[in-house]
Amino acid sequence: MGVIDNPILRGFNPDPSILRVGDDYFIATSTFEFHPAVRIHHSTDLVHWTVRGHALDEGFDLRGVPDSGGVWAPSLSYSDGLFWLAYSVVRSMDGDDKDIDNHLVTAESIDGPWSEPVHLGSRGFDFSFFHDTDGTHWIVGVQWDQRPEHPSFGGLVLEQYLPDEKRTSGTATVIHQEPTLVEGPNLYRIGDAYHLLIAAGGTGWNHAITVARSREITGPYERDAQPFVLTSRDAPGIPLQKAGHGELVQTPSGDWMLVHLASRPTLHLGERYSTLGRETSLQRVVFDDEGWLRLAHGGHHAAVQVEIDGDPAQATAARGFVERFDGPAIDSRRWSTLRAALAPDVADLTARPGWLRLRGGHSPASVFDQSMIVTRVEEHHAVFEATIDGDPTSTRELAGVIAWYDRSGWIWLQLGWDADHGRHVRVVSRDGSRTSRSAPVAVPAGAVRMRATLDGPALRFAVAEVGDDGWVDVPGVHPAWTLSDDHGDRLRFTGLFFGIRVDDLDGRGWSTDVGDVSLRFADDAASAGED
Repeated sequence: MGVIDNPILRGFNPDPSILRVGDDYFIATSTFEFHPAVRIHHSTDLVHWTVRGHALDEGFDLRGVPDSGGVWAPSLSYSDGLFWLAYSVVRSMDGDDKDIDNHLVTAESIDGPWSEPVHLGSRGFDFSFFHDTDGTHWIVGVQWDQRPEHPSFGGLVLEQYLPDEKRTSGTATVIHQEPTLVEGPNLYRIGDAYHLLIAAGGTGWNHAITVARSREITGPYERDAQPFVLTSRDAPGIPLQKAGHGELVQTPSGDWMLVHLASRPTLHLGERYSTLGRETSLQRVVFDDEGWLRLAHGGHHAAVQVEIDGDPAQATAARGFVERFDGPAIDSRRWSTLRAALAPDVADLTARPGWLRLRGGHSPASVFDQSMIVTRVEEHHAVFEATIDGDPTSTRELAGVIAWYDRSGWIWLQLGWDADHGRHVRVVSRDGSRTSRSAPVAVPAGAVRMRATLDGPALRFAVAEVGDDGWVDVPGVHPAWTLSDDHGDRLRFTGLFFGIRVDDLDGRGWSTDVGDVSLRFADDAASAGED
């Protein structure tokens, strides 16, 4: 037997949509405001996974979308010799209102090229495709109700898609409602019944998966008498929390697997914070004597280790990477940007071979043109280093390494200049509406090495001269636990990134060269330490 070590996709990889075509498995995950959009992962054994690429890359532009807006809950399917990818773009989410556009793209290969998007309407979000055995195509999703005196989640709706006309039928049927929040629906025809897999309880600590089924696609759907197929809401101490939002896939041998999101929290003063974001895990599932979906190992808690058929080599924990910027382009499987791609004259790999010349952009508050590249943090213990070679001569020219969650949550080791302190580094952080700045630490002219060390809920910084291993700590222990979904009262759905950013707030074309970047992960215990 082989063993799956969960999570299979570590760090910010939520809302997994799984598909098998032949011997290949693919998972699409949400990317929200990050670019490129809709991350595609590939495996042939369910144990070893690689980032294959992204479906929405060149020309895809999300500038202007809010934090945790952008691309939600992609749905990956295969029919009529094509890969189908449905996704929602959330453009505003203020109060009771959500402005959402749903789209479909198709491709003959998972690597593209993908078609021009077909608009599927703006009824709600979390839309997935179901291709019935009679050749009809359906979408099922959440109907949003903006009226303040009504429940916002107005039920799960079904609507037929007409591929020859590239449009929906225009008439939706509500097929399931519950008094509490339900979303993330997926339909399957198994035997003589339609099974509706449902995400329940929101995306936080009460997240869960439930099931309903019907003999007819339009219902009525009978709710499973067991409250949950999967949840961790009643077990705050188990390693995989927030378990929910799942999809099914069948192996060639006929076994069923459930892919779902979950998170591994760290602790701060006894409270849980999912700094790594929501990750992707896999469970074996079976159907009981009455045909209801159940976890193969019993109960309703996600297992960290899952046995599967076959004997694949054991997967190894993430160990990070070294980036020398010696390729023709920035590797988008490793690096992300905010909302849109960086233009070649903003992220220049040719001006100084072996370096990335990053031209400064807007401030961290911008929803348009920030100059920053970021990479997912996959473990609670990590060290991120980079060489920063810039010469700021204004208080509005800044560069350095950053721990990023969103525009309201970041901790940045800045290289800057001012008349009182000359060239220096300091830690600047943003927590909600409050910005904090540490005391400056002088650094000499020339390139400087910067280090960020994550230790569970705590973050520390250090600097060194190039070629000198004598790291100097920048005083202070910083609250990495604030960089999570669980901090504050804002809707937050992403995760922690490490990255490099350059600000040119005067817009004069100032740039900084970046070289020799590395990210190393240490082994995590089942739960990270408490500070």
